[in-house]
Amino acid sequence: MRALVIDDSRTMRRIVAGNLQQLGFETYQAEHGQDALDLLDGGLEVDLCCIDWNMPVMDGLTFVSRVRADPRWRSVTLMMVTTESEQGQIVRALAAGAHEYLIKPFTPDALRDKLEFLGLTAPAWTVEEPA
Repeated sequence: MRALVIDDSRTMRRIVAGNLQQLGFETYQAEHGQDALDLLDGGLEVDLCCIDWNMPVMDGLTFVSRVRADPRWRSVTLMMVTTESEQGQIVRALAAGAHEYLIKPFTPDALRDKLEFLGLTAPAWTVEEPA
């Protein structure tokens, strides 16, 4: 599976991408929503986008709305990964088309649990350790 991590913080992109790679994802990175849209427009195919809310150029909510408005990307799962924790913000993101919402800071287990809920990774108890 492929994931696009969209965050203006290089450190946060590395953390999220590293956690996704541990779960078997091939990852790509973008530093804001427009950068991510350009990648998708250029033909990058992903199963998941992990999106920060507060970014320059194009924020996460606008990115979610733009992706949901384009039929080419209907199958892409969108998950907000942000410090925005107010109930109203969560409702706005889900109403715009995000599938899930993860509040920073998060643990690797919390990310895995969200992805399991979305059907994007196997439950932890079924993952076999390499010999």
